Amino acid sequence: MTVLIDTRDSCLTIIIFTKSIAMKLWIYSLFGLFCLSIQAQTDLDLAESYYDKGKFKKALHLYKKLQSTQPNNSKHSFRLIKILQELEQFKAVDSLISSQLNRTNNPQLLVEMGYNYQLQNQFEAAQDYYTQALNRARETPANSYSIAIKFEERSLVDQAIEVYKLAIESTQNNSYEYRLAGLYAIKQDLENMFLSYLNFTAYNPNYKNQTLQLFSDYISDNPNAEYNRLLKKIILKKSQTNADIYWNQMLSWLYVQEKDYKKALLQQKAIFLRERNSLQGISEVALLAKRAKSYEITSEAFKFIIEQSQEPKLILEANRQLLVLEVMRFEAPEYKRIASDYKALLELYGVNDNSIELQLSYVEFLAFHYNKKGTAISFLKQNIKANMSKFALARLKLKLADILLTQEQFNRALVFYTQVHSQIKNSTLAQEARFKAAKTSFYKGDFNWAESQLKVLKSSTSQLIANDALDLQLLITDHKFGDSLQTPLKLYAKADFLNFQNKPKESFEVLDTLIMVHSKHPIVDQALMLQAQILESQEEHEAAAAKYYIVIQDFSNEILADDAYFALAELYRTVLNDSSKAQLYYEKIIFEYQDSIYAVDSKKQYRRLKSQSENTLNTNL
Repeated sequence: MTVLIDTRDSCLTIIIFTKSIAMKLWIYSLFGLFCLSIQAQTDLDLAESYYDKGKFKKALHLYKKLQSTQPNNSKHSFRLIKILQELEQFKAVDSLISSQLNRTNNPQLLVEMGYNYQLQNQFEAAQDYYTQALNRARETPANSYSIAIKFEERSLVDQAIEVYKLAIESTQNNSYEYRLAGLYAIKQDLENMFLSYLNFTAYNPNYKNQTLQLFSDYISDNPNAEYNRLLKKIILKKSQTNADIYWNQMLSWLYVQEKDYKKALLQQKAIFLRERNSLQGISEVALLAKRAKSYEITSEAFKFIIEQSQEPKLILEANRQLLVLEVMRFEAPEYKRIASDYKALLELYGVNDNSIELQLSYVEFLAFHYNKKGTAISFLKQNIKANMSKFALARLKLKLADILLTQEQFNRALVFYTQVHSQIKNSTLAQEARFKAAKTSFYKGDFNWAESQLKVLKSSTSQLIANDALDLQLLITDHKFGDSLQTPLKLYAKADFLNFQNKPKESFEVLDTLIMVHSKHPIVDQALMLQAQILESQEEHEAAAAKYYIVIQDFSNEILADDAYFALAELYRTVLNDSSKAQLYYEKIIFEYQDSIYAVDSKKQYRRLKSQSENTLNTNL
């Protein structure tokens, strides 16, 4: 048998050479179906295009054709219903739905019939069909989802809620809670929204982080705010009837948002004492409390870990954190005792890979708090000869180079940075060492060499290092010309180095000189930004805000404008407690600096603040 196919026409022309009549008929039938399929797809694409463009009459013609050839295709029928309604041909819709109901008995059609009457303001008739659809969901729970989706599609929120509630009750399928929560959000019924999301996440823990992220848009650090009280009431009520630790976890999260770390810790302790599984929750609360300077709670948490843990590494880390905490809490008179405690702990655990964090903490304390850089250097030089992994040794060398750099031993620091980079190539630590080497050259005034290293680091696998490298490279590239002596750039590098040495006053004074003497130089905005950051670190927040404001006022078209706006927004949100100003500055980034790296965070914080302000307004009303 031979088959020739001519493709010159819109469909296929086939020429068959065979003696079998049956075979000929079969092949003709097969190709015929193929052609019809192609044509149907073409018609569908064109019909969808007309519909999307609002050309409903043209779309109507094609969908009628499709529906006649594929009468059992419900998608075509439902699209046809919408088109006829757009054309206000309600009787035609009535006729179409009636004929489809006789054919398929699809319960979604009851919703469509009701909605068709609603469009004609025949509300009693509409309600009758909606009730029929609800009854079908009640009688056959398997139909619930499709009926609810159709109610949602027609923005019939109350009816969709009722169907989902029926479905949950009859099937015990908690996945419907997620859809239910979204509908309550549309209604601004926050109590039921919270409850539905909590119920859903209780049985679907993989969605826990998503739920908490959503809650964070409504929850503030004020425990008396309406949404805070509402969520707390729901969780406490659920925890009284359900002993699952999930409710303790949720309550702990809420207390953390409110910065009530004592209560958060109590919940985490309750979780651990019931399951004795992991101390991770205790550790997380401890670190958050530490960041918030809630030192008593931090200490209590780490002491609890030491008492309860059976893991040597975890006990060591808790002890280390307690010593770090003491350095933060106490002044110089206590440093001798703290140094002794560090030595005792090092003797207990030894110098090895497991104690690397302890070694680094000890050195940090000696060099930057106890003012014993010489002792720190000796300790590091001794330990870099110890039998440890190359990564552990690299971290010690990196710290040694940092301390040497603060002592202005630039070349010796560069030696160790280079060693780290060459010994553990292609690692994040190696890239960090290379960046620090480039920064050291920048401090020295060797801008060309620094620039050559930074160009390589722009493609770093660490996004943080890549961003820092790009920023420093742009700083050098944009400001090394215009002055043959490169005086303004050298002054800025000097100020930056003094800030690195923890000499904020001296750094600020150099920047003042730079701004005064070279007031027209383009590096002035960088100098103002660094001054603002120094003031922030010294907790002179109002003065810092004033500097940031100068940047956005005088340099709104420069590269640092979005940095200044974001810094101002964060300052007003977190420290100066002026949410309206914070919103204003986040909004500036969202609408005027859409390509900014801060755009995503700005949108998030803006939505959160807006939601909280609306909540406060509604409460006051």
